[in-house]
Amino acid sequence: MTLLGRLLNNRRAGDTHTAWNLPHLRGPETLTLTSRHFADGGPMPLEQCAKHVGGADLSPHLAWTPLPPGTGQLLLAVEDVDVPLGKPAVHCLALIDPATVHLEPGALAGRHPGRGVRVLRSTIGRGYHGPAPVKGHGPHHYVFQLFALADPVQDGPGATPPDRARPRALLSAVASPVLGRGRLTGTFER
Repeated sequence: MTLLGRLLNNRRAGDTHTAWNLPHLRGPETLTLTSRHFADGGPMPLEQCAKHVGGADLSPHLAWTPLPPGTGQLLLAVEDVDVPLGKPAVHCLALIDPATVHLEPGALAGRHPGRGVRVLRSTIGRGYHGPAPVKGHGPHHYVFQLFALADPVQDGPGATPPDRARPRALLSAVASPVLGRGRLTGTFER
């Protein structure tokens, strides 16, 4: 596997196609997103990583500054921008009740999410899926992006319900104005 990682070393999705850079998800960068498990740009602990790399697949604690008035729902997208594909891999996608002020570890679990959390499909499955980069590929950056939406994401006429939508399709279909947003990046390397 180390050889594969070295062979793919120059192939990375990049930041261009992240949720953060979608034109309709732009908005004021007024939210500060933090975790007690890692600092922005710092390494993520093994506990937050995938089980097959020795982790527990436990989503990290996340907290944010007060939301803008009128926030109807929060959208959280976690993407690996270093995956050797054309677009970042979505490791988690969730809708969060605006009354929620932080997420405890494990709150993004697919089977038993935390109170006020509605986990959606990701590239890998439903709920949070921790880092598991190809061995030898170098450091991967996992971007946690939080968007304060004016209106909840809803089922539109003829549209796929949020729970069944593919992650990129859902991110592209968000029509609500973004009142504020913030991001936090963790890293992991094998």
